[in-house]
Amino acid sequence: MRLSWSWTSRNGRAGGLGSAPIFLFGFNKWKTFICDWFPHHDPRFVRIKQWPLEFDLYWKRQLLRDPRTQVLAWQYKGPPQLKEFCALHGIPFQYVEDGFLRSVALGALRVPPLSLTFDAQDMYFNAQAPTDLEDILRSYDFENDPSLVRRARTAREQLLASRLSKYNSGHSLDIASVYGEKTRKRVLVIGQVERDASIAFGCATKITNNDLVRLARQENPDAQLIYKPHPEVLKGTAEAKSNPEHVRDIAMILKQDISLADALETVDHVYTITSLSGFEALLRGIKVTTVGCPFYSGWGLTDDRQPNTRRDRKLSIDEVFAAAYILYAKYLDPLTKTPIEIEQALDVLARMRAEQMAA
Repeated sequence: MRLSWSWTSRNGRAGGLGSAPIFLFGFNKWKTFICDWFPHHDPRFVRIKQWPLEFDLYWKRQLLRDPRTQVLAWQYKGPPQLKEFCALHGIPFQYVEDGFLRSVALGALRVPPLSLTFDAQDMYFNAQAPTDLEDILRSYDFENDPSLVRRARTAREQLLASRLSKYNSGHSLDIASVYGEKTRKRVLVIGQVERDASIAFGCATKITNNDLVRLARQENPDAQLIYKPHPEVLKGTAEAKSNPEHVRDIAMILKQDISLADALETVDHVYTITSLSGFEALLRGIKVTTVGCPFYSGWGLTDDRQPNTRRDRKLSIDEVFAAAYILYAKYLDPLTKTPIEIEQALDVLARMRAEQMAA
């Protein structure tokens, strides 16, 4: 089961002369990298801020002019009626978001992504509705595809051996010099950008990073508690809605952007709201408590505090990895601008990180 980047036209024909138009809603001006993902299409960037009724009076007609029209929306930044309009007129539509192996720097620094996710139903982090990723997790016949599961296990081991992560912006160092000698249970709280859409759409109730730290302390009164703020907060590219200093009396606050692989060393338990870092902890066999409902919760692997009745199946870590990193996410070589698979993406990302460290 593979989701395709390319689509046919609404009537199944290739269309007339010229490239098929692909309308890009919600893409900031710097995200011209999307053109590399669709080299045989004619990109039409639509400005994010529109006048009232602009979509109704202008863009609807533009979308209907060519039967080969396709539409991409970055997260939910397109007009609210965009998806419904496309469905009504049979226009192929997909949401777009960064993939799970993104880059060697933060997205906020405008570094192009190595991987993207495309979803025709909803954003993969939206726990309120079904998504293409959730459908794969719910219905894919992993039992009858052992080669896929073996491939996922090998790729997971490659990922762990390389110590790569989603962003790879953190410094690698001797974690014992940061955490000190381990004399008791060690709990790591993963902070997120609190305005992030994955929290807004992945949580049934409001919760801040500081709330999460306090919960972890309440449930682990005798543990060494460590709080890792999000890299964008540490670098000042995102605002901290809850001040880490307010929980300094109950937790060690990391001040450096330490690589996630290092931060997870010697950790026994991770608390997160919806962060992908929770899944990366699972990949290492660490217990994970999720307060929200990320894509990897509800399959029997996590300590879930927000139930999801659609997720009624038990999966292994390699099956979830296969669904998200192999069947769902897509990868593009930044040099050749050609599609690649996860194994090649890991090699490319490792090379990029080595070059960055050597620079």
